[in-house]
Amino acid sequence: MTENYQLIPEWAQQEAVMLVWPDQHTDWQPWLIDVQSVYLKIIQSLNQANTNVVLLVRDGEIKNCLSKLENSSQVLIVKADYNDTWIRDYGFLSCVNASGLQPIEFVFNGWGQKFDAAKDNKINQQVLSQLCQQGIQSVDLVIEGGALEIDQHGTLLSTELCLTNPKRNGAKTIASYQDDFQQFLGAKQSFILGNGHLEGDDTDGHIDTLVRFTPDNGLVIQSAFNRPDDTHFQGLSDLVNECRQVLPTHKIFELPLPHIVNQQGDRLPASYANFLISNQHILCPIYQQTEDKLAMQVIQKAYPDFTIVPINCLPLVQQFGSLHCISMQIPCGILKPEILQSFVTGVSVYE
Repeated sequence: MTENYQLIPEWAQQEAVMLVWPDQHTDWQPWLIDVQSVYLKIIQSLNQANTNVVLLVRDGEIKNCLSKLENSSQVLIVKADYNDTWIRDYGFLSCVNASGLQPIEFVFNGWGQKFDAAKDNKINQQVLSQLCQQGIQSVDLVIEGGALEIDQHGTLLSTELCLTNPKRNGAKTIASYQDDFQQFLGAKQSFILGNGHLEGDDTDGHIDTLVRFTPDNGLVIQSAFNRPDDTHFQGLSDLVNECRQVLPTHKIFELPLPHIVNQQGDRLPASYANFLISNQHILCPIYQQTEDKLAMQVIQKAYPDFTIVPINCLPLVQQFGSLHCISMQIPCGILKPEILQSFVTGVSVYE
């Protein structure tokens, strides 16, 4: 692979966001109507941010999906078969160097072999590659997109709990991961955080539920300052302190922690840090909780030049994920010109 490629931060200009349509064949089935409504709201909000949407849909579900979309929506439906809809963790990543842009993919094995991911792991080469100007380069390393956070300076964050799960890459060391992040993602420095985890999180503590960069050397952290008696309080407090130690010049913005359980009484990993940045807009997950207002205020302070768009993600967190987890951004320059042209006429189906 060509040297000096660097992973592009999320606030770079985007031409599209990838989503995968939830249907009755996914784990969303018990909440399907509500979840599809969330997806439609996300699509509408992205289009209002001048962001197109590449929507993967099963062949037999395209007609139904089309009936729910507004004809004027900037959406390209692409036929695909998949295990589930968490494209953040298996969709291609976008890198850049002096010569241009390069989409890359890692191996996806269902968050350490917790779930079947055979179909998801083929999506990039069998489906998405035909949309891109450059072929998608493959890296023989198990890693999920939600496990990576980078800024424009090449500072990368991830979490020890996730990376050291032996069912991802065996006994691979943190130092070895850092070498790979430098080689494949252009990370000039990598900090692998040891603290912080949300109950109910199947990903082993993905960074996108815990800590996010801002463009001006800020850190937005899912804290629990508002819940001193919560079981998460100590771990998330330690996370905040760890971030202060490894990035002492960064300004820290702490998010409140909601307390949400499902009908079975299980704690759900609702994180306000799981927001999506797209073209000067931030799609912010809210959960119909008292903490929603404060969370949006904190995010607005952290990103003063961005428009905050609340999205009710209470249906999404029923499946132990949220807004960032179901999406993957495509920076400008990745897609073929004819793909971009297809968005001009509204909803279309890629043939």
